[in-house]
Amino acid sequence: MNDTVQIVKVGIADMNIVTTPNLIRTSGLGSCVGVVVYDQAKELAGLAHVMLPDSSLAKSGIMNIAKYADTAVKELVSRMIELGARSYSLKAKIAGGAQMFQFTSSNDMMRIGPRNVEAVKRELAMLKITLVAEDVGGSSGRTIEFDPKTCLLNIRTVNKGIRDL
Repeated sequence: MNDTVQIVKVGIADMNIVTTPNLIRTSGLGSCVGVVVYDQAKELAGLAHVMLPDSSLAKSGIMNIAKYADTAVKELVSRMIELGARSYSLKAKIAGGAQMFQFTSSNDMMRIGPRNVEAVKRELAMLKITLVAEDVGGSSGRTIEFDPKTCLLNIRTVNKGIRDL
């Protein structure tokens, strides 16, 4: 048996899925939200790096479904079910959604981080996926890594250190 652990990297506006013993990681989470969906019994986990809350913001042409909360979460869950995950046992953990810049205006369009968090939570609720932990908001960037074996989400926050959820 091959027990070599690979760390699968997920880029910005990207998604991927891993099984034990592999880990899945994304970095550069500022206003973006990292959405981890997992089936603990199957030791299967997916991660989407969501940039924007709503695909209606997409320009015409080919749309990157991993970029938007409303399309990324559905697609990630669909791909996981194809690989054997059971929809009724899926759980989620999220991180990111920081307000990276301070704006003097109260323009809602500038609240990308908080709006991403709200959109991801709305999608998870519509799919009846329990959100078991979150590390969102603030004004610092994050890197996250998830282990489908332990179901621990390791979060490294700029200037704040490391914690597990």
